[in-house]
Amino acid sequence: MSEQDRQITEVVKEQGGRLRNFIRRRVADPEDAEDVLQDVFSRLVEANRLLMPIEHVTGWLYTVARNRITDLFRKKQPENFSDLDDEDDDGEALHFEDLLPSPDAGPEAEYLRRVLIDELGAAIEELPQEQREVFVAHELEGKSFKEISEATGVNVNTLLARKRYAVLRLRERLQDIHDELSST
Repeated sequence: MSEQDRQITEVVKEQGGRLRNFIRRRVADPEDAEDVLQDVFSRLVEANRLLMPIEHVTGWLYTVARNRITDLFRKKQPENFSDLDDEDDDGEALHFEDLLPSPDAGPEAEYLRRVLIDELGAAIEELPQEQREVFVAHELEGKSFKEISEATGVNVNTLLARKRYAVLRLRERLQDIHDELSST
């Protein structure tokens, strides 16, 4: 093993656990946290291979980790319920409404459509009030976060967070019915 490889291995052993905990406290998704950690160590290897002088390795690692975490949050867009929109085989846009069974496809399809709409309505009603209000305003009423912020006096970042939590709760709440319908 070369001297460079030995040094990197030693740094990973010494700092890996603490750095992983540092990142996990700031990144909720364990997979994203692990990606950040791997990226930090990858940059360490790259810097070492390029013979970049790093005087304080620990400080450098945490600085790179903070920068990677910041980059991760910048890349993440607010999650929209309308992300369910897709394209069909002809490249035509499909909307959430198009994913529901047609109301004209017979009694079974009409029943299924009503069940899905009722479940969605119930799931929205179960959201905490602040999350429900921002979700309904943005997704169903089509208001921008800036408009909602001006009307409510709530910071846009707070509204984004509430919307994200609402989408995550709805996904979790509706997963069972999705799985059930997918298996039929």
